Amino acid sequence: MFCLAAALGFAELVVIMVIVLLLFGHKLPTLGRSLGRSVNEFKAGMKEPVDEGKPAAPAAAPAPVAATTATPPVEPPKAQ
Repeated sequence: MFCLAAALGFAELVVIMVIVLLLFGHKLPTLGRSLGRSVNEFKAGMKEPVDEGKPAAPAAAPAPVAATTATPPVEPPKAQ
């Protein structure tokens, strides 16, 4: 079986890495930021307790709206 990595020397690998860096260099900071956020979210998810057997707690009922005083209706001006 022919292995590509064995056929490439150090100089060829450096040239390939430079070409990849030139083509995708502007996307690397975004890629690193996304990867870091994903790892942080994964770690936070691993710290949360897992309660698969219990049903979720029902949502609390919304608080009643305070009653406001109604303004009296405005009468239209009388025609003379």
